[in-house]
Amino acid sequence: MQNDLRIVFMGTPDFAVGVLKKMVEAGKNIVGVITAPDRPAGRGRKLMASAVKDYAVSQDLKVLQPTNLKDESFLKELKKLDANLQVVVAFRMLPKVVWQMPEFGTFNLHASLLPQYRGAAPINWAIINNEKKTGVTTFFIDEKIDTGSIIANKEVYIEKDETAETLHDKLMDEGSKLVLETLDLIEKGKANPKPQPKTSNLKEAPKLTSENTRINWSKSGKEIEAFIRGLSPYPVAWTILHNNNEESKTKIYSANFERSEQNLKPGSILISKKELKVACADGFIIINEIQLPGKRKMDVSSLLNGYSFDEDSKLS
Repeated sequence: MQNDLRIVFMGTPDFAVGVLKKMVEAGKNIVGVITAPDRPAGRGRKLMASAVKDYAVSQDLKVLQPTNLKDESFLKELKKLDANLQVVVAFRMLPKVVWQMPEFGTFNLHASLLPQYRGAAPINWAIINNEKKTGVTTFFIDEKIDTGSIIANKEVYIEKDETAETLHDKLMDEGSKLVLETLDLIEKGKANPKPQPKTSNLKEAPKLTSENTRINWSKSGKEIEAFIRGLSPYPVAWTILHNNNEESKTKIYSANFERSEQNLKPGSILISKKELKVACADGFIIINEIQLPGKRKMDVSSLLNGYSFDEDSKLS
């Protein structure tokens, strides 16, 4: 039996908090929490703690916030915690000196069914690519990113109207349960990790950037609608609005696809009293929620009450 686990938890965003909370509630012996340093945020650039730090402090857990994971003073502090297992959820890549330190290794929770969607944004890309299912996987960390031997996984179905927000919450919940199951296997000496299956059709989940979150109105409506859902509510799909001889970066939070035959150029805008429709390859995207520069997010009917479009307005 390996029932005397001394665990160091590593994570930063809300997704990691959900898992840490379940571990605390299950009475796991967490001897330390590693998270990102406080960062300036907001208009005042005030230093803000990570979501994980806020929760860890509220539970009187010891917190370390290294800027460099290879720094000797951090490595000494980590060793002093005398952990025999490390659990990683939504954290940065670990150097070998860190992940190989504990006796029972270091495992990671990843929000996909590995080997598919390795990378920084698996939740978003699964929706963007119109997948019917995704899941969560625990695996032992090795030298590469998201390639280690799988301990356990669980499938989660993606609903027709799923957004990054709703799928995030579902996967956080299922991931928390999977981490507890994985800890149970390790405690009982029953973890039986298996190498990730080899497949020639690997889909990646690269970091979301300004370049890969821009809407391409030449694509099919089904693709564009999924793209918008997969980026909502963060970081949000965007486009350039050409209106009244001005160009402005505009965010689209929510939209629906209406299939129809039309011969308009992709990105052409049709306006009625309550509706804003944008031409795509095989119909129209009906925009529900939008945000213009310097404005708050609003529903389209509110926008149309006080904003005028010229005849040649379009999105690109």
